[in-house]
Parts: sequence; C-alpha cells; structure tokens
Amino acid sequence: MKKNKNLSPTCPIRTTLEMLGGKWRLLIISEIGSGSLRYGEIKRAIPEISEKMLTQELKTLVDNNLVVRYNYGEVPPRVDYSLTENGEKALQLIEPIRDFGLQYIKK
Repeated sequence: MKKNKNLSPTCPIRTTLEMLGGKWRLLIISEIGSGSLRYGEIKRAIPEISEKMLTQELKTLVDNNLVVRYNYGEVPPRVDYSLTENGEKALQLIEPIRDFGLQYIKK
C-alpha cells in the first residue's frame, strides 16, 4: 500500500480531512458505495465534475486505499472502481454529514 506523504500521523481529524476532504471525494465514494462502477458511470452520476478532476480524485482515492481500481486488461480498456474496506468505513460517515446538511438547510 502506498502511503500518502501529506497525511498527518499526529492528528486523526486532519488525516481524515486530507483523505476525504474537498468538493468531490465523498460524492465519489457515495456513488461507488452502491456497487462497482466504471469511470463513465461515475461521470454520469456526478455530471458537474470535470474529467480531469474525476481522474485526479479517483487516483487520490486509490492512493489513499479507499477505492480499488480493477483493470480487466481488455481491448477496449475496461476498468472498474469499488470501495476497499477503508472506503466502506468512509461511506458510513456520509449519512451523518447528509443529515447535518438537511438540518442546516431547513433552518
């Protein structure tokens, strides 16, 4: 497993935010949480994200051991993305965040 050099070993909150923070990562994890998806399926589910940003965020999620990239070695290329065990744990964080957002919007 490749370790991300930016992760802080002394602050678990900072580590979590560095792994999951940003505009897109939790949305990507949420989409992949429903099952293994191909790149195009993720892009269609989150149309606001650019292709460059989706590629970059998927690579970061793979590097952080939250998502696994499976290349079937076929022509044309077929690649699936699915959650790792750590990705499944991160998925559990999304519901409370969504609930907080819903409560905030109601006020």
